[in-house]
Amino acid sequence: MDIATILSAILTLTAGIGIFLVACQMMSTNLESVSSNKLKSLFSNAAKSKLLGVGIGAVGTAAIQSSGATTVMAIGFVNAGIISLVQAATIIYGANIGTTITAQIVALGMFGAGSALTTAIIFSAFAGIGAFITLFAKKEFWKRIGGILTGFGMLFVGLDLMSQSMSDFAALDSVKLFLARINNPVLLVLIGALLTAIIQSSSVMTSIALAMVVTRLINIDQGIFLTMGSNIGSCVVALIAGLTSGQNAKRTALIHLFFNISGVVIFLIVEFILWLVSGQNFSYGTMFTRMFPGAPQTQLAMFHTFFNIATVLIILPLTQQLVNMVCRLVPDNTNESDPDAPHLYYLDDNMLTTPPMAIQQTKREILNMADLAMQNFNLSLDIICTLDFKDSKKFQVREEELNFLNQAIIDFVVKLSEKPQLSQNDHLYLSTTFRSVRDLERIGDYAENIVEYADSLRFLNHKFSKEAIQEIRQVQSRISDLYDKIIVAYTDESIEALEEANVIEDEIDDITKAMEDNHIHRLEAGICGADVGAQYLSLSSNAERVADHLINVGKTIRKITN
Repeated sequence: MDIATILSAILTLTAGIGIFLVACQMMSTNLESVSSNKLKSLFSNAAKSKLLGVGIGAVGTAAIQSSGATTVMAIGFVNAGIISLVQAATIIYGANIGTTITAQIVALGMFGAGSALTTAIIFSAFAGIGAFITLFAKKEFWKRIGGILTGFGMLFVGLDLMSQSMSDFAALDSVKLFLARINNPVLLVLIGALLTAIIQSSSVMTSIALAMVVTRLINIDQGIFLTMGSNIGSCVVALIAGLTSGQNAKRTALIHLFFNISGVVIFLIVEFILWLVSGQNFSYGTMFTRMFPGAPQTQLAMFHTFFNIATVLIILPLTQQLVNMVCRLVPDNTNESDPDAPHLYYLDDNMLTTPPMAIQQTKREILNMADLAMQNFNLSLDIICTLDFKDSKKFQVREEELNFLNQAIIDFVVKLSEKPQLSQNDHLYLSTTFRSVRDLERIGDYAENIVEYADSLRFLNHKFSKEAIQEIRQVQSRISDLYDKIIVAYTDESIEALEEANVIEDEIDDITKAMEDNHIHRLEAGICGADVGAQYLSLSSNAERVADHLINVGKTIRKITN
C-alpha cells in the first residue's frame, strides 16, 4: 500500500470538500441577496395550500441552494407563530426536492471525462469570469452576480479535486476491495447519514458519492444507498435549530427527521420485496442503469431526484397524521414558559440563516410594536376621559411588551446586521430600525404618563370639562389618521403617504396649540381648576410629541428611497 498516494488522496479530497463548501456558501449568500424581494414575496404565500407549500420549499431551496437554510427558516416561522406545523412540513418536503438541483448540476459537470475539454473545466472558468465582474463592478447588484458566478465555478473546481482523489483511491486495489465488501444497504445508509452529519451538507455527500461512482470506486447501488443516507444526515442542522427553540420548533425538526427516515425505510422495503419477487435480479441501480446507460453520474442524480419526489408524493397525504404524531411525542408543556409573557411575535434567531426573510419579519415585528403602542395610547386617552380603569391591567401588559420589544428587536437587528447576505438597501433599512423602535417605545411611555395623569385626577376627585374632552377626542382622531398614513408610508415605502402624514402632523400642532389657548381661557373663566389644568397641559404636550414620534418613524423611508 502506497502511504504517500493515500495521504495525497486524503488531502486532495479535503481540499475539494473545502472549496465545494465555500462555493456553496458563496452561491447561497449572493443568490439570497439578489433574489431577496422575490423570496419575501414567495414565502409570504406559504400558508395557502399544501401543494403550494411544497412548491415554495422547492423553488426557495433551488434559489438559495441550501435545503438546510430553508428548513431552519421554516422552523423559525413556526416558532414565531407565522405558519402552522402542517405548512412547515410542506415547505420541508419541497426543500428536499429543491436540493436535488445541486446533484443534477454536479452530474452535468462530470461529462466529458478523459477528454481535453470537459464540462467541469468549462464550468470552472465561471470562477474567473465572476471574479473579474466582482473586482470591476461598481453596482452592488453586479457584484452579487459576480459572486454567484464565482461560487458556481468554484463548485466544479472543488468537484474536480474530489474526483481526482477518488481516482487515486480507485487505483489502490486494497481500497477497492475494502469498499466492495461494504454492500449491506442498511450499513451504507448509516455511513451516508453519519458522513453527512459530520460535513453538515447533503450536497457535498451526494457529490462525493457521484465522484465515487464515476471513478468506479463504488457501484451505482452503493452510491444510491449512500445518497439515501445523506437525506437522513441532512436533518442534523434542523435538529440542532429545533432543540434550541420552542416546542413547535422541536416538532418541526422531528417532522423533517421522520419524513426523511420514512422515505429511506419505504424505499428499502420496496427494493427488498421487488428483489424477492424478481428472483434476486432487481435493484434500483440496475433499473436506473437501464434508463440512463453509460452515464453513471446521471443515473445517481436521477435516482436522487426520483427518491425525493416519490417520498413527497407518498407522505404528503399523511401530513396531518405526521403532525399529530410529533405533537404526541412533544406534548404541550405548560411549565415551559408563561404564554402571556412578553415575546417576539414574528422574529426568531433561526431566521438569521436566511437574512432577506429576516428583514421582512423585522418590519412586521416593528409594525406590530407600532400597533401595540397605539393601542395603549388610545386606551390612555379613554381612561383619562372616562376615569374608568377597568382595562388598566391590559394597558400594563402591553407596556411591558413594548419595553421587551424595544430591547429584543434591537438585539435581533444587531445580529442580523452582521450577515453577509444583506443588500445595500437591507443595511440601510436596518440602520433606521434603531430609531424607529425607540420612537415607538417613547409613544408607550407618553401613554403611560397620561394614565398617571388620570390616576392623579381620580385621587383628587377631579375630571376634565366636556369642552376639554371634546378637544382630546379631536386630537385623538387626527393622531389615528396620522398613524394610518404612517403605516402605509412605512409598509409600502410611500413618499406620497408620508407627505400626507406631514400635513396631518401640522394640523395636530395647531390643535394642541389651540388646546393650550382654550384651556387658559377656561382657567380665566373658572371652568377648570389649576390642578386639572396642569394635567391637561401635560396631556396636550404628550399628544403633540406622540405625533412627532410617529412622523419620525415615517421619515426613515426617505433614507431607503433616496
